[in-house]
Amino acid sequence: MMNETTMNQSAKNTQVNAVQNDSRWAKIQARDISADGTFYYSVSTTGIYCKPSCGARQPRPEHVAFYASCAEAELAGFRACKRCKPGQPDLAQSHALLIAESCRLIESSDENLNLEVLAEKSGLSLYHFHRIFKSVTGLTPKAYSAANRAKKVRDVLGKNISVTDAIFEAGYNANSRFYEKSTQVLGMTPTSYKTGGANVTIKFAIGECSLGEVLVASSERGVCAIFLGDDATQLVNDLQDAFPRAELIGADRDYEALVAKVVCFVEMPALGLGLPLDIKGTAFQQRVWQALQKIPAGLTVSYSDIAERIGAPKSVRAVASACAANTLAVAIPCHRVVRIDGSLSGYRWGVERKCALLDLEKKS
Repeated sequence: MMNETTMNQSAKNTQVNAVQNDSRWAKIQARDISADGTFYYSVSTTGIYCKPSCGARQPRPEHVAFYASCAEAELAGFRACKRCKPGQPDLAQSHALLIAESCRLIESSDENLNLEVLAEKSGLSLYHFHRIFKSVTGLTPKAYSAANRAKKVRDVLGKNISVTDAIFEAGYNANSRFYEKSTQVLGMTPTSYKTGGANVTIKFAIGECSLGEVLVASSERGVCAIFLGDDATQLVNDLQDAFPRAELIGADRDYEALVAKVVCFVEMPALGLGLPLDIKGTAFQQRVWQALQKIPAGLTVSYSDIAERIGAPKSVRAVASACAANTLAVAIPCHRVVRIDGSLSGYRWGVERKCALLDLEKKS
């Protein structure tokens, strides 16, 4: 028969094996912050329980037990670690909740709330609030407020209301302040936007390239759309959906030369495009698109890289959304953005075209 010492050692070995073979043990060793909230672990020698990312000295596996919740760990007789504070939301979550409330204040206010008011309501200093707001949203409070007012104008202009009333309802104190940047906000005059692009002339033509059909369209300000696809009719329908009441004019010989330049750029990206662009989007989208235009042909970066470059490292999903909203294929090279492991992700005009574009760039 086994003596007591042998039995205790056997039980200890069983415990060690059980913990080490549990996937949660590897997350504790890695201090995996993404695992926080999914489980908790207790340490029998200290009587405390922790989050997986806890920075305290890591325990031996024979002293560890796993729990699904704080309540379960406390019911087993353990108290919360004072270092990682498992019962409280982490700092990033607290910041996100705080800034979400500030965003709701901006969106619901009839007035243009300044930085001092927002910081005071959040209980933070001006500098600290400004830094956290930009980190969470990817925009400064001023840019977020401006984008919110612009969205209100776009929403209100869709109703049966005058342009002047729409501008004041959106929070602008004077018509002049809005009209100074109206074409950047709407891509056209407010009256034209209200009427779905009426009185706006857009020239377009369709060409062919190695990737299929390519539609190129231009307003007075520059190229406003480059669409790729397999069906010319569908490309025209997409353009009509974007500008339902604009005057669409089919190409003449001069415009076909511009289309040929775009096709040449697709096939030989090293040549550059060199055409004025009419870029419409939110303040955040435009920051992303500007960053995309700085990626050299033949190279790729991750969505996280772009988020870092625009000073919004936590806005990876928003960066991906901005890439998906791009209407200027190739000219704004969202095809050069890949997953962090280098694999190709979704592309508005198809992953196969994304792969083909990257291959063309490597060869040129």
